[in-house]
Amino acid sequence: MTFADKFAEIFKTLLPSPFSIAIILTFLAFIFAYFGTENNSIINLITYWEEGLWNKSGGGLYFAFQMMLMLVLGYVLALSEPVSNLINKLTLFCTNSANSALIVTFSTVAVSLFNWGLGLIFGAILARKIGEKFNLEQKPLNYGLIGASAYSGLMVWHGGISGSAPIKATEKGNLKELLTNTPNINLNDIPETIPFDATVFSLMNISISVALLIILPFTMYLIGKKDNSFANLPKKTQIKDIKHKVIGAEIIDYSRWFSLILGILFLTYAFYKAIVLPDEFSLGFINPNFINFILFGFGFLLHKNIAQFLKSANEAISGATGILIQFPLYFGILGIMVGSGLITQISDSFANISNEITFPILTFFSAGLVNIFVPSGGAQWAVQGPIIISAAQELGVSLPKSIMALAYGDQLTNMLQPFWALPLLGITGLKAKDILPYTLILFIIGGLIFLIGLLIF
Repeated sequence: MTFADKFAEIFKTLLPSPFSIAIILTFLAFIFAYFGTENNSIINLITYWEEGLWNKSGGGLYFAFQMMLMLVLGYVLALSEPVSNLINKLTLFCTNSANSALIVTFSTVAVSLFNWGLGLIFGAILARKIGEKFNLEQKPLNYGLIGASAYSGLMVWHGGISGSAPIKATEKGNLKELLTNTPNINLNDIPETIPFDATVFSLMNISISVALLIILPFTMYLIGKKDNSFANLPKKTQIKDIKHKVIGAEIIDYSRWFSLILGILFLTYAFYKAIVLPDEFSLGFINPNFINFILFGFGFLLHKNIAQFLKSANEAISGATGILIQFPLYFGILGIMVGSGLITQISDSFANISNEITFPILTFFSAGLVNIFVPSGGAQWAVQGPIIISAAQELGVSLPKSIMALAYGDQLTNMLQPFWALPLLGITGLKAKDILPYTLILFIIGGLIFLIGLLIF
């Protein structure tokens, strides 16, 4: 067993399931709030937790459903025939571990900058197809490296157009709503919205994204050149095309024209609302609802019919289990932190040890640490977002840069936290220990890129 294998085994034993981590964090929030704040009884803390658990605001269960839908629709899109055909064509250029790793990393990162759910499943299916091809040809392949390459998109997604923090900041009034119950905050100083051109499409983020798009694939290529070992590769799956006799009104479900027209209508209205309707063009139209609307349109357009769309959706829904079952717990944690005043204490402490230069860096590191225990960008925005915003306001630090620092830290430690790799591992047949040694390398390279970007801009 190599050192990398030993590291992966040890790391795997250190963490329980993500759901158990959420429960542990809930108890820790109770303990910190009870002993770290004043005038908070156990009954009060339970009340705060229960109220937060069923938070129906734009930052609560409504947001959880938005993120679930984004993952499911991205998955549905990846299962469509045109996207599947694109994946098959990409495998033609994969002739060894090195160029396979380069192609998988580049394409996965590029797709994930558009949509994290689509990027995750696209990369997983591409890795699986490559494994099947090499198995059929009886050629050596570092399959663990290919799986890690397919997971690389989770290190860039939060800086893309489906990133939870920047995308929620585009929604009018979301920042103020997030801070409504936070004491000592002047909501009049908080902007109604922070558009994408200040965060995702800022010079800093574009530069960092381009650097990742170039350096990460090249890094995986070099690893593949040195390690081309044979692994247990998956066999090609045989999917039977079941013929279905269309009866009566079912003709609507199996009509290509109905699905095609529906997709065109969705995309036409999205274009009208984004480009034609506004008096002045801006990027403020990009928000979770708009992205899901677009994904709906492309899903209808690229699937043969509604029946196929629903079949893909049924397969995709299982990947959203983590969001459904864990998000309420994180909203409960936020309820405790806000109701008890703990969030104000943390914010003040954070601001006291920071200045305009060090705040984004400290935000980056703290977000990376939090993500190990809160493996969801949406839940992390709900828990850590108010702290970051209130501290940034107190220090006079750029809110867009602070939001992106949180996004970078959150996405970076996905390379250490295998929670979002579960759909990928299921599709590829790999285990977490197979990809962790290589995602650790991505973690180091990506961390340097993010830090340099935050210091330069």
